Amino acid sequence: MENKSHEHFGILKTIPSEIREVTLKALSFYPALKNVKIDFVFNEKIRKSFMQAQPRYTTMYGSRKWRSYMIKIRRFFSLNGEEIPVQDLPVDVLIGWIGHELGHIMDYMRKNNWSLMLFGLNYYSSRSFIITAERAADIYALNHGLGGYILATKEFILKQAGMSEAYVNRIKRLYLPPEEIMVMMDDWLSEE
Repeated sequence: MENKSHEHFGILKTIPSEIREVTLKALSFYPALKNVKIDFVFNEKIRKSFMQAQPRYTTMYGSRKWRSYMIKIRRFFSLNGEEIPVQDLPVDVLIGWIGHELGHIMDYMRKNNWSLMLFGLNYYSSRSFIITAERAADIYALNHGLGGYILATKEFILKQAGMSEAYVNRIKRLYLPPEEIMVMMDDWLSEE
């Protein structure tokens, strides 16, 4: 997947070398993020998910124009009970996963600091709020042309990864289902 044409999307980004190319590809779908500071960091302490986007709290006290963000990523993914490095996941799946997290950042960027703090509190205390937030991130990704990648990610999680039944059920409850994504993609294609 060597493609240096996406390198300019790496401005103001810190990206581990193992996932640099797929991350730049995902970023290429979000030109509005070109001048936004985002650090992609490996972190094994993420709870209940594989990736997690959030604002850097130290940048939330000034103008949202100067806010920076972080996407935490587990270095290893448990695939059918075996730990594999993140970079060994299928490329389309990684692009979709990163694209979903970038959708969260797009959503965060439109919020003022107060509403972003409320967002954080609500995210950790309300399941219905989580559903709204996760679906919003999927819709941002779909609106930016990542539909095929988001579908690949969903299909991978739901059918191929050998995830626990509890995790698969959580994904089904909180995120857009593949069927709904396909309907949305069909609707957008018919509008063109």
